[in-house]
Amino acid sequence: MTAATATVTEQKGPDRGLQLLFAGLMVTMLLASLNQTILSTALPTVVGELNGVDQMPWVITSYILASTITMPVYGKISDLFGRKPVLIAAIITFLAGSVICALTGDVTWLIVGRVVQGLGGGGLMILSQAAIADVVPPRERGRYMGVMGAVFAVSSIAGPLLGGWFTEGPGWRWTFWINLPLGLLAILAAFFFLKLPARPDRERPRLDYPGMALIAAATTALVLVGTWGGSEYAWTSPTILGLAAAAVVLGVAFVYVESRAAEPIIPLGLFRDRNFTLATAAGLCVGIMMFGTIGYMPTYLQMVTGVSATNAGMLMIPAMGGMLVASTVAGRLVSRTGRYKLSPLLGVLVMGTSLLLLASLRVDTAIPVVCAYLGVFGVGLGMSMQILTLIVQNSFPNSQVGTATAATNYFRQVGATLGSAVVGSIFATRLTALITERIPAASERLGGLNSFTPALVGGLPDELRLPIITSYNEALLPIFGFMVPLAVLAAVLLVYLREKPLATTLDDGPAAPAAGGPSIPVAGAA
Repeated sequence: MTAATATVTEQKGPDRGLQLLFAGLMVTMLLASLNQTILSTALPTVVGELNGVDQMPWVITSYILASTITMPVYGKISDLFGRKPVLIAAIITFLAGSVICALTGDVTWLIVGRVVQGLGGGGLMILSQAAIADVVPPRERGRYMGVMGAVFAVSSIAGPLLGGWFTEGPGWRWTFWINLPLGLLAILAAFFFLKLPARPDRERPRLDYPGMALIAAATTALVLVGTWGGSEYAWTSPTILGLAAAAVVLGVAFVYVESRAAEPIIPLGLFRDRNFTLATAAGLCVGIMMFGTIGYMPTYLQMVTGVSATNAGMLMIPAMGGMLVASTVAGRLVSRTGRYKLSPLLGVLVMGTSLLLLASLRVDTAIPVVCAYLGVFGVGLGMSMQILTLIVQNSFPNSQVGTATAATNYFRQVGATLGSAVVGSIFATRLTALITERIPAASERLGGLNSFTPALVGGLPDELRLPIITSYNEALLPIFGFMVPLAVLAAVLLVYLREKPLATTLDDGPAAPAAGGPSIPVAGAA
């Protein structure tokens, strides 16, 4: 096989075509990241108008399931058939789901639209990262990955604000219509500016359909365990235990099938590379800490400080601002120095420190102090998240970048989903127990614990309000302390990274063998 190689040369300025491509890929990532947050403020109104409040969890879960399942599929297929057609197909699928959601007249079709969105959305972020890897060598890629992290940070703030503005203004359906012009820009950028070397002719690859089916089934079972456990069903119920057992059995079957597949969705040979395994495991820990914290702090701020939903989103700006600055600076430093091990290592330690700080908050802690602690958390997240992806990409030749990127993001997404679900379940259980203990008649007097809203709690007399907000404080914040060992574990894993030189060329290299064969060749290895 002839390798297509592009050598990094000194230029007076960046290539304009690359700039335009990168801008288009940023729009693609914006689509993916906005979709994770824009519904957070609109969803109560959406399901209320569609008479489907009881189906609200499925509006979120359906998208998570579909996108998580398709991540490794997109990575593998794009490695086999090329990035451009697969990326364009993913964007079109996502836009089709957006149209279904925008036109829906009932919650069932909303869920269907969210599934279609997820089928496309699973490829948006993965293929954007892989496409950059196709045109920018690892040594120069750090600054681009840093900007990608900054886009994620900005969208995390812009999403809830846009969702609230659309809901209160032109209507919640615009949370979906807004995707169409953004998607069109992304398609045009990919079509005109994503120019890659021609792939060598080879036999038509055989797709790993059994692997696709098994990873879909195993992921579905695992996500449902995290989503339903402790809320819809008790953790020890036959349903949850059965789903957990099914996830294990299907996972074992998946490993067996992948070890024998000609073109496995997640080649087991990936795990022969130390950096891939360590960075992926650390990324899973980061995902749990990120979604377990950011997912519940806005609720805490509303309930305990009494601020509105919009203001609670504004108070999260320090976290996203810290992530934006740290991600951009870390990316530039990695590109300038070629050293990348220290950034994620310090990042997870900073995250662990911030979790300890957040766990120490009290009901009467000043809001600026809370914001400062959130800013520290954002800095740690920005120093680690995108650099971990770069480490994985640097460990494999270009022919395997899509598969490796998708695999590491898949495990991070599963960890994030489970972390968010488990934190939510523990929080809800502790909150119910504490409120019942302190004000036993709360359920009868206030219409039940499920009816608590920030406005309701804020209007209560102090003899009721103070026990409730104290219960929120004591139910949630200690959980952040429980997550500190995850930061320690991630740091220990990252200590053992082997800091391979960042490759300065784009070398397609030989294809990786199937699992069980020799280890995968490493681009840019010493």
